[in-house]
Amino acid sequence: FNGEGVMLTSSHCLLNENRNSHLNKTQIDIKLKEIFGLKQIIWLENGFIKGDDTDHHIDTLARFIDKNTIAHCICEDEEDEHYLPLQKMKEELKKTGFDLVELPIPKPLYYKGRRLGATYANFVFVNNALIVPFYKDKNDEIIAKRLSKALPSHKIIGVDARVFLRQNGSLHCSCQNRFKGLR
Repeated sequence: FNGEGVMLTSSHCLLNENRNSHLNKTQIDIKLKEIFGLKQIIWLENGFIKGDDTDHHIDTLARFIDKNTIAHCICEDEEDEHYLPLQKMKEELKKTGFDLVELPIPKPLYYKGRRLGATYANFVFVNNALIVPFYKDKNDEIIAKRLSKALPSHKIIGVDARVFLRQNGSLHCSCQNRFKGLR
């Protein structure tokens, strides 16, 4: 949610048979707008993070960081399986009219032979700060700089999130945060 009546979601998640098999996209759209008082829902058709077991939850892919800006994952390695799906997602996001901040995903991380769902989009807002998952990766510093520039009134705090990934989540996934008022 951007705080101005716009919600961002993944079609793959909300339309998955294991979640809302009795509802179609139009029905879900109407219900969400009614429940949350939304003007618009942005349904992303592309993008995924390998190792994510949530059917592409939006908090692993793209997030509002303020009412006008979406921070989103990209992959800079053309040989990585994420490259094309995240490029397609980026093209979708460009059409929304929102400002965009690119979050390059870290190099692949593995645990017991399984690729983990490492993403910088799984951050958590707390009182004038943003807690961001870090992975002991060269992109940690790049992410901190980009988010500091996009959110100058917030302190960016990086937390080693590698152990969270073993349980198929990261910082935002481990929190049940509820916002009241400004972040």
